[in-house]
Amino acid sequence: MAPVVAPDAVVPTLRGSQQHGQRWIPMLLERMAAGEIPTEHLMTHPMALDDGAKAYAMFKDKTDGCVRAVLHPQA
Repeated sequence: MAPVVAPDAVVPTLRGSQQHGQRWIPMLLERMAAGEIPTEHLMTHPMALDDGAKAYAMFKDKTDGCVRAVLHPQA
């Protein structure tokens, strides 16, 4: 039996999507390399590889505005 819903009830719609990576990723990478798509905001905390535990904690707890910590082996 179907659930009873009032005629004037607002029923939310859930939608999702996927993108075709093999088609779009090469073009996006080229545009990023050419500076056409800004990416500076994606890496908020460049850190040394030795600070991996600290970087993980910052990202997990979202401290200091951490969006993405990137670990560099020679930083």
